[in-house]
Amino acid sequence: MSESYIVDSHAHLDFPEFDDDRQALFAAMQDANIRTCIIPGVSPHHWDKQLEVAAQYNCPFGLGIHPWWAAEHWQSQMAELRSRIYGQAGEQRLVAVGECGLDKHRGENWQWQLPLLEAQLELASELELPLILHCVKAHNELLALLSYHKLPRAGVIHGFYGSTDIARRYIKLGYRIGIGGLLLNKDASKLHKVVSELPIESFICETDSPAMTPKNASERRNTPLVIGQIITKMAHLQKKSNVLISERLYSNVAQLFEL
Repeated sequence: MSESYIVDSHAHLDFPEFDDDRQALFAAMQDANIRTCIIPGVSPHHWDKQLEVAAQYNCPFGLGIHPWWAAEHWQSQMAELRSRIYGQAGEQRLVAVGECGLDKHRGENWQWQLPLLEAQLELASELELPLILHCVKAHNELLALLSYHKLPRAGVIHGFYGSTDIARRYIKLGYRIGIGGLLLNKDASKLHKVVSELPIESFICETDSPAMTPKNASERRNTPLVIGQIITKMAHLQKKSNVLISERLYSNVAQLFEL
């Protein structure tokens, strides 16, 4: 398929915020040359709806447990994930383990986030799938875990908002950096620096819809339709053409997730 196509590498289009106009949104995405989006999994409670939407609209997806849903019974959560993911054996649309990770902003379940993530890293290694990783205020801990677990296909640090130095440490371990709508905020100077200083091969593009809405957006709900603006901003920061940046980002995401 032509490399002029766009892929939103992270959009929760199974969430209820899209129940009223999902079909219209997918039609608008097609008109905007957005080939598809990757739908990450967040918890056992969400997986049935997520898989239904992924099948209906032919979207690639990941299966995982987001740190917000890490619970004291994390071993049984993990058993359910393992059962569900092996039940998808041979499903071409299953492209990743995740969304999983660490989040100190919601630190009340921190003690369960760590073992749950480590179990998901081991599962990704076993399945030879890339990871979709969420990280808030826990880069040192995540980098330590990823340095210990040398995964065969690495993955993406989604919704990145760290420093250039932190980004370089992830890239050295083989991970790509997921750039989303925060890049469009005028006060996101740290993220602007990351995109301007690192090679385009380091990045993939995402929206995290319905979350991570840019501050200047006309509605509170984010959608994949904003991804063209993110690519334009990346091209400006990289001092390269939109076409070149779009092609490279498409190549990066297609390579990472074997789309």
